[in-house]
Formats: sequence, structure tokens, C-alpha cells
Amino acid sequence: MSDVAIIIVNWNSGELLGKTLDALKAQVVRPKRTVIIDNASSDGSADGMENRCQGVDVMRLDKNIGFAAANNLGARKAVDCEWIALLNPDAFPEPEWLGNLLEAAGRNPEFSFFSSRMLDAGNPGLLDGTGDVYHVSGLVWRKGHGAPIGESSREMREVFSPCAAAALFRTAEFMNAGGFDEGYFCYSEDVDLGFRLRLMGRRCLHVDEAVVAHVGSASTSRHSDFQIYHGHRNLVWTFVKNMPWPLFWLYLPQHLIMNLVTAIVFSLKGRGKIIFKAKLDAIRRLPVALRQRRTIQKTRKTGTLDLWRVMDKGPLKPYLRG
Repeated sequence: MSDVAIIIVNWNSGELLGKTLDALKAQVVRPKRTVIIDNASSDGSADGMENRCQGVDVMRLDKNIGFAAANNLGARKAVDCEWIALLNPDAFPEPEWLGNLLEAAGRNPEFSFFSSRMLDAGNPGLLDGTGDVYHVSGLVWRKGHGAPIGESSREMREVFSPCAAAALFRTAEFMNAGGFDEGYFCYSEDVDLGFRLRLMGRRCLHVDEAVVAHVGSASTSRHSDFQIYHGHRNLVWTFVKNMPWPLFWLYLPQHLIMNLVTAIVFSLKGRGKIIFKAKLDAIRRLPVALRQRRTIQKTRKTGTLDLWRVMDKGPLKPYLRG
């Protein structure tokens, strides 16, 4: 048994949660415990899960506090474990998933958080992602999303941050960074945390042998108003809070143009109301983001050039295609 806790945040995931727990039962390396935070589900998806897999603890909340806050709650319940592994209820790990993540952590002590290889559960011949990409404009996407499996490298490599659907963090560093920003509620909170960890001098390694099949947006649906609103609101805050001053001023024009272009694109698709609400609400909370920025930047240890090297500076086609 390993010194790691699995944290699963559940909200109306139906039968998917049980399938994820069955996959955890088949792990070659077993976690110390599995913590399920149920965000006031109305579909009974968390019922009986304590008995489905040994060492499962279910915490049922009276209201949906969001993905970010629920994961933080789970992390606080696991502070006695060296590692926390975040896993979505629609992500089904292969038997060696956890073992491969922990083995990579042991062999690469210069890294402190780790990304998984995610396959498209609906089409296992396609990738769902191999780590998160952060573009200098502030846009984010999953590397390799939608690409055929054969086109991707199978080597471990440094990535900007992991997708929180299947990721491993050193518990102490997750907590020292403050965990996820609960103001985000959900979406882009993993990139924001990854950015803050990088500013603290931490690095992320993609472990290609740690494989999960991921449904993706099983609870909220892909490209829904909910996803568009939270994703495009939160990416503004991530840029404002975390981008160091030299890079902030250098790439602010790109950030502003990107926001304008995405607003136009979504408006042409009939989603103008939701995208403009996202941007307006992002602006309204900028004073909070700027206060957070002062705290974050005071503790920055990573050099500007080192941070710049791990950002994407190319065209935005990988994002716009999705």
C-alpha cells in the first residue's frame, strides 16, 4: 500500500463513479485511502460507494461548492499522506496508472507534480490529452487533444501543468501553494495551480505510462454555457494573477486581442451573451485578482526566462480547432 490518497470529486456522475472505483480496485499499487467528495449530487451516484472498494471514505455535502473547493476539502483530509492523486469520476485508470506515477516521482525528485496520458474513452484510438499547455496569450489547452494515438510521443517530458482529471501532487506542496483557487469554482483551476507551483520553483513531469480513459465533461457537457463561462472567465484571472511583470507587459496586447477574438468567435456561433458575461465578471473581480497577484509574486522563485521557456509561443490552432 502506498502513501497516497485518491481524491474524487463527484457531481451527478451516474454509473461512471462506480466504474472508476472498479478501476481503482484493479490497481497494482493500492492507495492508502480514497476520498470521495460528493457535491450534493441528486442522482444517487455516490450511494453505497463506501462498500464498493476497500478504504473509501465518502463525504456528502449539502450544496455544490465547486470542483476547486471540493478538491481542497479532500486534500485537507489527506494531509497525513505524502501524495494526493486527483481523479475525476469519468476517468478510468489502467491497472498500473498509480504505480507508474509514483515510480516516476521516485525516479525524478526534481519534479513535484505529474500528468497522466489520457485517452478518449469514447474512441480509444484518440488522445484526450498529455498535459496542459499554457500559451503566452493566456489561452490553455490539453496537448494532443483529439490526435491519433500513433502521432504522440511516448516519452516522459516536462509539461506546463497536469489536467486535474488524473494528476499526482506532493501533498505538502499542494497545500503550501494554497490548493485550487476556490473563486474559480471549476475549469482552469488546475492550470492556475500549476502556474503558482511553477512560480514557487516546482516543475511538472508528464508520465506517459500512467494511462487513463477519460470521458470528459461528463457532468457539464463540452462547450456548454457553463463551461464557456467558467473557462473564459477564469483564464483572465490566471493571466492577471500569475504572469510575471516583464512577461505581463510583453504579452498583454496578445491577451487582450485573444479575449476580443474569442468573444467575436463565440458571438458568431450564437454564444455572445455567455462569453460577454464571462469577460464582464472577470473584469469585475480584477481588484481581487490583483491583490492575489501581490501575494503570489512576492514569493516567486522561478526566473522569468525559465518560466517563459515552458510556455507555448506558437499559433493558437490547437486551441481554436477544439
